[in-house]
Amino acid sequence: MSTAEAVPSAAEPAAEPAAVDAPARRRGRPKGSTARTTRTVELTLTVSGTADGEWQAELKKGSSWITRGLPVTAAAVSRAAAELHPEVAEPIDAVIGAAREQRAARVAALEAELEQARKALAEMDEQAP
Repeated sequence: MSTAEAVPSAAEPAAEPAAVDAPARRRGRPKGSTARTTRTVELTLTVSGTADGEWQAELKKGSSWITRGLPVTAAAVSRAAAELHPEVAEPIDAVIGAAREQRAARVAALEAELEQARKALAEMDEQAP
């Protein structure tokens, strides 16, 4: 009878390879897992401007709006773009520069119109008795 105990039965060898093939379950995250480092927060910042140089920002988290139509200055947009990357800053600065030129032309036109109005007023004052 002692030899029967020493010789494994036919069912036992079949069970051992199955146990060797299946890895033991371990607690925690598996090696090579980046579960903790890949968690991100999705925020979408949209900055839009007009040809007149009016800028606004909108911020969205996932599908929910945090803020919409928040007015921002062109200088703030330019500084933020410069901080991000030169490839972002160059086109934005070009748009801001064009808007600045357009505003300067409008100021010059308004100053000329104001000067004409002052001359007309002065002529009216001279003619009045």
